[in-house]
Amino acid sequence: MEVLNDLVGFKNRKIYQDTNMFSFSLDSVLLANYVKLDKDCKILDIGTGNAPIPLILSTKTNSKITAVEIQKEVFELALKSVKYNLLEKQIEVINGNICELYKDMSNESYDIITCNPPFFKVTNNVKLSDSSYKQIARHELFLDLEKIGMICKKLLKNNGSLYLVHRPERLSEIIITLKKYGLEIKRIKFVYPKLNEQANIVLLEAVKMGKPGMKIDYPVVTHNEDGSYTKEILKTFE
Repeated sequence: MEVLNDLVGFKNRKIYQDTNMFSFSLDSVLLANYVKLDKDCKILDIGTGNAPIPLILSTKTNSKITAVEIQKEVFELALKSVKYNLLEKQIEVINGNICELYKDMSNESYDIITCNPPFFKVTNNVKLSDSSYKQIARHELFLDLEKIGMICKKLLKNNGSLYLVHRPERLSEIIITLKKYGLEIKRIKFVYPKLNEQANIVLLEAVKMGKPGMKIDYPVVTHNEDGSYTKEILKTFE
């Protein structure tokens, strides 16, 4: 069922979602707030879903944002959200496979690329969801770390930044893969579901042709012991 919701704490932004599909999560909110924005930059959001990241970024910058989504039905939700918020001049939503589209896009044309990719590899031991929407959103059926590296190598300007959210257990693979494509990890932030629990999310910034030197940002805890959001997360929503 299609519904129109407030975009977390943004009173001036609405987002269309479908309860039968894969709704956007805290990952996207955290990633959008991790991005460092210049006054004038060109942004690409890969695998935009129903466009939560571009919608949040549009509250922080007037820069042009291109959002790409492979699934037609999800793309249509993103497009409706952009139109509802009167953001067509700032956010362009494209329906297609970025792994093919990027080949015809101009070299070094973006200052920032954001990506909340599928987290899980496809192996014989992995049981895929019955929902094709969730399969594509969760598993590397179309987009994986290697492809993200190739896309960024071509489309990012030198000293441009990739902002990525992923799982901590794949961090070593992320660092090795991105470095192979000239992307140097500069900042990392670990996100913990509760105090005294292991991190379940990692946010990172990688700079194309950046010099070695990594900073570990102050961590964030998302939930209190009773399951409610922490003050830090609630402040993010504001």
